[in-house]
Order: sequence, then C-alpha cells, then structure tokens
Amino acid sequence: MYGRMTTTTLDLTGLKCPLPALKTRKALKALKPGDLLEVHCTDPLSVIDIPNLIRETGDKVEITERAEHGIVFLIEKADGLSPAVTGS
Repeated sequence: MYGRMTTTTLDLTGLKCPLPALKTRKALKALKPGDLLEVHCTDPLSVIDIPNLIRETGDKVEITERAEHGIVFLIEKADGLSPAVTGS
C-alpha cells in the first residue's frame, strides 16, 4: 500500500496547552502518508486538543490510551487530502 511505514515517538510530557497540539501538528507535517506518530502527553486538555487537531488535519487517531503516567496517542498520517483543504 504505502510501502515501509515508520513510527516516530514524540515525548510531550510536562508541556501544557497549547504546546502538545502545536508540536503534534509540526511533527505530523514531517511524516509521510501511512507513517505513525506516537505522542506521549501529561496535559489533561490534550484529550480534547489533539483529537480536534486530528479532525482538522484529516489524519487518524488509531489508539488513545490513558494511564497513570499520562496519555498516549497513536496517530496515522493520512494521504494529505485533509477535509479542511478539500472542502469535504
């Protein structure tokens, strides 16, 4: 399908809103379609901010995991045709 996929880990523990969403957006821009971004956060607002960001970018949250030490998102980079851009 997309060939070889890579997984990038982004450690955003300790950062407060809006930094986790901003840094996630920047990291997603550098990925190729099909690549995965694993984001580690401790900010409780990231459970709202990051899914909202993903809706804007058109990418896909594969897994959201909440644990004692924080929140982990596994995001798959989409093909680049975001709903916000295409008007869908």
